Amino acid sequence: MAYLYAHNLWGDTVPAPETNTRKVVRRLEADGWRSVAGGEHDKFTHPARPGVVIVVPRHRELSIGVARNIAKLADWK
Repeated sequence: MAYLYAHNLWGDTVPAPETNTRKVVRRLEADGWRSVAGGEHDKFTHPARPGVVIVVPRHRELSIGVARNIAKLADWK
């Protein structure tokens, strides 16, 4: 498995978040996030985290910034 690495402000390398939309959605569902709406984007909510809505665009690949934001909102380390 190949890993992408990004550099932070201090020059350390950190693994980049997953950008494959199917894998991201699968992980959200495995973590208890529920799909609440459709359309051009999938919207996910979690029963233990009211007020947090994660929006996932329906593209094959997510941009690094969108993937990082989803990981941050889902509280993935």
